[in-house]
Amino acid sequence: MSQQTRTVTAEELWGMPDDGYHRYELDRGRLLTMTPAGGLHGLIASRLHVALATHVNEGRLGIVVSADTGFKLESNPDTVRAPDLAFIASDRIPMTGIPEGFWRGAPDLAVEVLSPSDRRSEVNEKIAQYLRLGVKQVWFVEPSPRRVTVHVPDQLPQVLHESDTLDGGELLPGFRYSLSNLFTFAR
Repeated sequence: MSQQTRTVTAEELWGMPDDGYHRYELDRGRLLTMTPAGGLHGLIASRLHVALATHVNEGRLGIVVSADTGFKLESNPDTVRAPDLAFIASDRIPMTGIPEGFWRGAPDLAVEVLSPSDRRSEVNEKIAQYLRLGVKQVWFVEPSPRRVTVHVPDQLPQVLHESDTLDGGELLPGFRYSLSNLFTFAR
């Protein structure tokens, strides 16, 4: 992830041309260039997206969006983050509908899948930022050790391993997903 020094606004970020190679985020006005994810990252994110979206749609709980969705979390200077997956509860969807631009405010759930190019310290900062700015849960997925860490504000993180089941708790009632399904890969 590369960083630039000039302060950028969310509006400038929205107007940037798509170069076809990178995604961008803003962290307090600093433009962050995100390297495309690899195959394992994409597979894991896709599996979670399908499971989560199916549950959310069946229960009419809200919406699930992909990594292309930016959330404007702070202003002056602006912070825009794009988690690998995000859930927004139905009662938080604006009466005017889904915004065409960046979503204003935090999602209820942010899912981050660790990529080989990610620095652990930067991911930890992002998780802390999400929780500080209103995200109710963060699921941090690490493909290599095959674990998911569930972060909730003001609680110790819960570390789940491949033999465990991810539970949506009060945020996603009834959601249960076996992590062995997430981390098992047939050839």
